[in-house]
Amino acid sequence: MVANNGNCGVGIAFNSKIGGVRMLDGKVTDSLEARALSFNMSHVDIYSASWGPNDDGVTVEGPGTLAAKALEKGATHGRNGKGVIYAWASGNGGRMQDSCNCDGYTSSIYTLSVSSVSEHGQVPWYGELCSSTVASTYSSGNGADHQVVSADLHNRCTTRHTGTSAAAPMAAGIFALLLEANPDLTWRDVQHLAALTSKIGPLRSNDGWYKNGAGFCVNLAFGFGLLDANELVTAGHPSKWVNVPEQKKCEISADSRTNLPQALTSGNFAEVLVETNGCEGQGNEIKFLEHVQFVFDMSYSKRGAIRVTVVSPSGTETTLMPTRQWDKSTDGFKHWPLMSVHNWGENPKGVWRFRVHDDTEGGKEEGHLKDLKLVLHGTKEAPHYLRNGPIQCDVEIEATKSGPTSRNGTGKQQALGN
Repeated sequence: MVANNGNCGVGIAFNSKIGGVRMLDGKVTDSLEARALSFNMSHVDIYSASWGPNDDGVTVEGPGTLAAKALEKGATHGRNGKGVIYAWASGNGGRMQDSCNCDGYTSSIYTLSVSSVSEHGQVPWYGELCSSTVASTYSSGNGADHQVVSADLHNRCTTRHTGTSAAAPMAAGIFALLLEANPDLTWRDVQHLAALTSKIGPLRSNDGWYKNGAGFCVNLAFGFGLLDANELVTAGHPSKWVNVPEQKKCEISADSRTNLPQALTSGNFAEVLVETNGCEGQGNEIKFLEHVQFVFDMSYSKRGAIRVTVVSPSGTETTLMPTRQWDKSTDGFKHWPLMSVHNWGENPKGVWRFRVHDDTEGGKEEGHLKDLKLVLHGTKEAPHYLRNGPIQCDVEIEATKSGPTSRNGTGKQQALGN
């Protein structure tokens, strides 16, 4: 490829080579997904994935055993051990009040979830809200907004590429530019750089921005903000960037000391206090967070009535899952991981407040929060860019310190030790 070769759009990473892996033209199986996600991973640097479960506001689905292993292997062994980058479209189910935290592909710690921004800096009508989205790029908005120019079938061009299916490939191009500048970056370096350099300024008119305990500003619609190719490449240049320390994993599970299961009915909430020292003094000690997962098991007579929130020890309150009005399933959640990047850089030590709500007034729904596990991913040593203390996002936003509220109910509380 060359710069502005006269075909469709100008493009982003002119020295890149691209190819396609055919997957969606027949029956899709776990094995087929795994082969696609690990195809030639020693030569492929970035996989752009604009697919996933139905965005219907009803489906709760993630990768099967083989596909999950493929994602992990790609991130930990691909690109000669530095890890491939999975740029993943966050989903287009906003009209159906879907949540990308009900999509186990885009909410995996091994994928970099990308959402969309309209040309006027607004949440598109199809945009999904979730705490696993890392960053956003421009794409289509309402009917009056421009859409994305791209190559099309039969050597033609289109000016009507839309949705997060257009946003994720744009992010992939930006990441290709970044890896060209510094091919020694790991998959986690790329996520750290996206968190550090994404811009809030063009998106400041949108509601929902808040600052976490490490100074990062985040939003359920946009993640850390709008990807900025210049800032990303500049910050990630080998003359400036120091690769992040080794990733650690710390798990805190419910045990016989807790009062689980807890009952939940309409108009009430169930709460568990999870206390951790971040595996202090062990080989997997964590002082600086990256991804946080709450894996929970719950029965409920109407799954979509459930709303899940968490407050970190730093006081950052995050919605892990909003209600989904069309989800009337009675299946509940079976060891489902809710992932968040909204505590990036925080110290996990202290008490986490995990709360499951049903805000329905006069409803007759019921169920039980059966089990809960907190999984922390991060580092013991501070990443180099955080060693001078908390960062400051590019728009001044008040830090969030308030805990979750509920109209009714007192809830039950129980601490889990680690």
